[in-house]
Amino acid sequence: MSSPSSPDTSPSGGGGRARLVVILGALTALGPLANDAYLPAMPQIAEGLEASASATQLTLTACLLGLGIGQLIAGPLSDALGRRRPLIAGLVLFAVTAALCAVAPDIWTLVALRALQGLGGATGIVIAAAVVRDRHSGAAAARFFAMLMLITGIAPVLAPVLGGQLLLVTSWGGIFVALAVAGALMLLGVALGLPETHPAEKRISGGLKATGPVFRRLLKDRAFVGYLLACGLGFAAMFAYISGSTFVLQSLHGMSPQMFSLVFAVNALGLVIAAQVSGRIVHRTGPRALLATGLGVSAVGGLGLLAVVLTDAGLAPLLVALFLVVSSVGLIMPNSFALALQNHGDVAGSASALLGLFQHLIGAAVVPLVGLAGEDTAVPMGIVIAALGVGGFLSFALLTRGDKAAGQDEAPVPSGSTDVPEPARG
Repeated sequence: MSSPSSPDTSPSGGGGRARLVVILGALTALGPLANDAYLPAMPQIAEGLEASASATQLTLTACLLGLGIGQLIAGPLSDALGRRRPLIAGLVLFAVTAALCAVAPDIWTLVALRALQGLGGATGIVIAAAVVRDRHSGAAAARFFAMLMLITGIAPVLAPVLGGQLLLVTSWGGIFVALAVAGALMLLGVALGLPETHPAEKRISGGLKATGPVFRRLLKDRAFVGYLLACGLGFAAMFAYISGSTFVLQSLHGMSPQMFSLVFAVNALGLVIAAQVSGRIVHRTGPRALLATGLGVSAVGGLGLLAVVLTDAGLAPLLVALFLVVSSVGLIMPNSFALALQNHGDVAGSASALLGLFQHLIGAAVVPLVGLAGEDTAVPMGIVIAALGVGGFLSFALLTRGDKAAGQDEAPVPSGSTDVPEPARG
């Protein structure tokens, strides 16, 4: 609950809550939009800038690095300066660099601009999570994160489709112009519709100099590390699926690109449905029970996938196993974020930054492992996804056992309530 000296952050009815969901959802979609919208245009970029395929792919790598590193900068800054100023600066950087990408004269300029664009987009991802924690905790936070998963689950599927449609009427530069417009609209929405949620009296002094001690404090918290690993390993399993499934399903099982897109969409729908179910029942079950369920499903799906590829059991059981792995992320992400941030509301930006950084680091690390044996076998993908699923479950079970903060908001919360008591600081 807000203290008298805190800014008014309560939603003004259903309209205020809906506006907040739209703004924060749009911010969390910045990463998928920046990464995926231009993918259909990569051959055009290579041809237009006279670049090799590998050099063109570096534009994606640069953006991913920017998204990861940018969270380490934006999160602590938002703890020290408040949420609005770093977020507005990041959105300006995102929009300006997107516009400059459209007129990049060569591939290396585009690579550099994409890294800066990733830095700008990272502010939206990490600060959106911090804003949720500023306003809510426990089950209420898990419900809100579940609503955001509706957008983050759909964005990676729709972004390439939108990019492909734009190519019918414009060149690859037009896609970056569209991203610049999207960034400008988000900037306008934040400036007009998002109040400051981290008041001065709760901010961390010392600016970026305090980052090291804050990160050490977080990493010394055994429960936080457990949720960090559970979240990161569960999300990395989906990264492994995304990077490996196109070869496994199309090259090994002869699936057409259209059928593969359908399978991809069905799995994404499973993730979204799981997240929405989580949001609807978390006030009754508590986030810990749902996280345990999601991690258990991920481990079972991963082990099932490994068994299928080792025994060459066929396409149908393979699809079932992949569906379980991807859908489980809809339970893992909102509840792990809510629990990880539960006892660290004063440094929610830094905590969100660590969560986001670990997701990107472990996700980037597993991508090359999936293809170690080439395109003729699915065994590496099965081993990686099974190891990640089991590792996430064991991290949660061993490191978060007895976490007192996890039970603070486990009691039923009225379905219409969004305000919960602030947890005691650890």
